[in-house]
Amino acid sequence: MAKRIFDIIFSILGIIILSPFFAIISIIILLTSAGGAFYRQIRVGKNSKEFKLLKFRTMKVGSDKDLRITVGNRDSRITGIGFYLRKYKLDELPQLFNVLVGDMSFVGPRPEVPEYVALYDAEQKTVLSVKPGITDYASIVYSEENELLANAENPHELYVKKVMPAKLKLNLRYINEMGLTTDVKVILKTLGKIFKH
Repeated sequence: MAKRIFDIIFSILGIIILSPFFAIISIIILLTSAGGAFYRQIRVGKNSKEFKLLKFRTMKVGSDKDLRITVGNRDSRITGIGFYLRKYKLDELPQLFNVLVGDMSFVGPRPEVPEYVALYDAEQKTVLSVKPGITDYASIVYSEENELLANAENPHELYVKKVMPAKLKLNLRYINEMGLTTDVKVILKTLGKIFKH
């Protein structure tokens, strides 16, 4: 209950405080590339329930049809403004609305697309017992994930066989340690990573 109250209060505050930036970013996206300002993608949440995760659009429309993962911040599918939105994690800000409606929490395992969730084993599926989050241990450890995949001969294979299992182990660690104190620590560490950029 405390976690949900925290999510509601701070998502509302975040949306109110950041609303001018939402407007500015939206206008820039619309003026610099064809397509809408927002991107919605089906992800798997708590109890395997699918929901639409909301982000600022950082790629050309239809770019995710062939490859779900992003290969480096200079992936040719990423727009000019999209590079900076991704670099400073600003593309994630609209997920405050996902938190407000209850699809997500501020902290929790990052939600995956259905095709990757289908690869989870029984233990890994434990991450679906809690609400997914905007950030978690894995987001901090793998903050440079895009660049890691960019240097791989087969990005998809590296992600499925190495990166995803490692991230899921961190997700399981979070579930064992979860609590308001842990969440605050994760949020502060995440902000520290962003400001380092």
